[in-house]
Amino acid sequence: MGELFRSEEMTLAQLFLQSEAAYCCVSELGELGMVQFRDLNPDVNVFQRKFVNEVRRCEEMDRKLRFVEKEIKKANIPTVDTGENPEVPFPRDMIDLEATFEKLENELKEINTNQEALKKNFLELTELKHILRRTQQFFDEMEDPNLLEESSALMEGSEGGRGAPLRLGFVAGVISRERIPTFERMLWRVCRGNVFLRKAEIEDPLEDPATGDQVHKSVFIIFFQGDQLKNRVKKICEGFRASLYPCPETPQERKEMLAGVNSRIDDLQMVLNQTEDHRQRVLQAASKTMRVWFIKVRKMKAIYHTLNLCNIDVTQKCLIAEVWCPVSDLDSIQFALRRGTERSGSTVPSILNRMQTKQTPPTFNKTNKFTSGFQNIVDAYGIGNYREINPAPYTIITFPFLFAVMFGDMGHGTLMTCAALYLVIRESRLVAQKSDNEIFNMVFAGRYIILLMGIFSIYTGIIYNDCFSKSLNMFGSGWSVRPMFGSKGANWSFETLDGNRVLQLDPAVPGVFNGPYPLGIDPIWNVATNKLTFLNSFKMKMSVILGVVHMLFGVSLSLFNHLYFKKPLNIFLGFIPEIVFMASLFGYLVLLVFYKWTAYDAFTSKDAPSLLIHFINMCLFNYNDPTNKPLYRGQMGIQVLLVLIALACVPCMLIVKTMVLRRQHLWKKKLSQKREETPAENLEQSLEQTGVSSSCTGLTQQGTQKFGGVRVGNGPTEDEAGIMDHDHLSQHSEEGDEQSEEEPFDFGDVAVHQAIHTIEYCLGCISNTASYLRLWALSLAHAQLSEVLWTMVMHLGLSSRSGGGFFGLSIIFSAFATLTVAILLIMEGLSAFLHALRLHWVEFQNKFYCGQGFKFFPFSFESILEGRFDE
Repeated sequence: MGELFRSEEMTLAQLFLQSEAAYCCVSELGELGMVQFRDLNPDVNVFQRKFVNEVRRCEEMDRKLRFVEKEIKKANIPTVDTGENPEVPFPRDMIDLEATFEKLENELKEINTNQEALKKNFLELTELKHILRRTQQFFDEMEDPNLLEESSALMEGSEGGRGAPLRLGFVAGVISRERIPTFERMLWRVCRGNVFLRKAEIEDPLEDPATGDQVHKSVFIIFFQGDQLKNRVKKICEGFRASLYPCPETPQERKEMLAGVNSRIDDLQMVLNQTEDHRQRVLQAASKTMRVWFIKVRKMKAIYHTLNLCNIDVTQKCLIAEVWCPVSDLDSIQFALRRGTERSGSTVPSILNRMQTKQTPPTFNKTNKFTSGFQNIVDAYGIGNYREINPAPYTIITFPFLFAVMFGDMGHGTLMTCAALYLVIRESRLVAQKSDNEIFNMVFAGRYIILLMGIFSIYTGIIYNDCFSKSLNMFGSGWSVRPMFGSKGANWSFETLDGNRVLQLDPAVPGVFNGPYPLGIDPIWNVATNKLTFLNSFKMKMSVILGVVHMLFGVSLSLFNHLYFKKPLNIFLGFIPEIVFMASLFGYLVLLVFYKWTAYDAFTSKDAPSLLIHFINMCLFNYNDPTNKPLYRGQMGIQVLLVLIALACVPCMLIVKTMVLRRQHLWKKKLSQKREETPAENLEQSLEQTGVSSSCTGLTQQGTQKFGGVRVGNGPTEDEAGIMDHDHLSQHSEEGDEQSEEEPFDFGDVAVHQAIHTIEYCLGCISNTASYLRLWALSLAHAQLSEVLWTMVMHLGLSSRSGGGFFGLSIIFSAFATLTVAILLIMEGLSAFLHALRLHWVEFQNKFYCGQGFKFFPFSFESILEGRFDE
């Protein structure tokens, strides 16, 4: 249970894997997903590692599979996903997979090449068919077939003055429809108007064989005179990528050619259909096993990439790996190694050996589908230090609650809860669908966060008595008016009530106020003109109370960090001054709020002093303010004492802690010098002569006598100081010297760091408390937006008394519902979410959470496939 509140205890382990069993052992570890491999070859180029050829072969197979998958998607064939998780194939099976993928790729490429050639031929025949038809129409439109000869004679006569008629030549072709205007202008300018162009659009779009896109084209025929114009026309057609086709001059030849083209088109269409059917069968067969192939190949690639991180001993028979793993999962890891060894058929077992190290382990927090969302909120701020208090368990409650304080509304909370419940109930089906919508996936990942936010919003909505900006009178109001003379209560008649829009109820009058509402805020405030003034006071005090309690809880959690890491100096000169400073000032302010609520009633409330003025006067030692009377007897003495205690905490954190750290450093430096001058065998005796007790120096008598670096206050732990066996003192003395040289003590840096921390904490107590007032501001903003939306939209439909009011109300309710979801649920909900996020990151977590660690990334097939396989 303790691991829920801290990261998992990690250890560095060394794996000795036999060469023939290494592949299967790594495979089993990948299925388990509980070890993080370290790179033992950081200086070796990736192209010079042992298994680089196997990685390249896997990448080539992956490339071929992506090509096949692209063809499957192009053919709109759904990929079958049965959820199967196949085992990793053996290395000897790689040859069979390569042969299968090579055959499939070559077959598809051959089919695509033949199909493209057939489609290109089909396109040319189709274009020729349209040219023959349109050309025949162009010639049929001319009444006299000799008109071309006459027009040519006229053209020749106008140019050269000759009377001999010449026959006009022509070319026919097909061009893209969007190029026709430019093509026509170019012909006119280059040929100086000596050509005649006829064009007609092809109704049906034609398929481009290279890209498969539908292209709109037009048929054209150009008449010209002479070879010079003919060459110009052909060059222009070539420049505009127009396709020219031979067209016979006589109608009979054109008719015969058209019949032959139609026959060839029919035959080609049949061949194309057969080719497409064969391609569909190949792709459908591949789509059934595509996911399984992807999983196998990517698992193999991940295994070989991991094997490249290992060292190989000189005998080339054993691979050595170093892994970070949780201590609680060591038995599962050893069982996975045993299973991998048995699967490989090796008789030599794999060995797991725990190592002692001074390196900081990675941070690993076990999560499930419920806690993962809250852990992600914490990790977004920063990965926690190793074994540091984890804020996620507390965030599960505090985050949705602070959100609900700003979003409190029974109606809106119910809508949010229903939406989250839908995602939770149908989560298995939604996971199986594997949506590519990033926004939906983000919302789905936080479904349990949204569910708790909705539930807490319903609770705070009941406290605020707010449901779509309207109050619910469930228990009867505590305020009563009896408009009858002679009765108890306000002596108002019905005429008085009807003739006055604003009347004041005095709670001091007997019978007007019958006691507080049983749960939440009295519904009569919904019709009061001073509703906003009352809610302002209530929610502002509530925000300060919640903020101070939240921050005090955060400071209290830092105590458990100091106790766990055995740093008493941080407790006595860190935690205690911090908690006393905040409690003596802001904790006292919270007590004043509760005292004022209980000390004043309806008769004395007019004389209640202002707490804000009280707190300012308390900090300024101003007790001569006649406008602000004291709350209780002896208030001046208590407040002066609290302020002096708070001020005394500042030098404790600022000066005393710095001087103690300096004294510890000088003491350890003197001790290390004494240790260098004293032989190892007389070290304990010399320490006793200096007056240092064995308990302080860390000497223990457990089997063999051990000596450890002396540690006081915030001094390094035994691992950090470099625990040295007494028998190997001379061997490790140089390491201790190197470590002390690597971490020099700079008094100026320590003093500046401590000053920054102290100033930041003291000023942060003020600014952070003020920051919690966003709970008040966002809550009032949400309530006012909800009320404005009801008044300006829904009120219009409810106020209608005409016959068509029902239809008008339906339309207005649709608009009201749309605006409610868009503005109050999505926009206001996102705003409240971000503000609650800031309160946790800045105001809560900075009291105890460093967040400067690095995350544990285990070698896991599941995470690898999820990261690269959501296609």
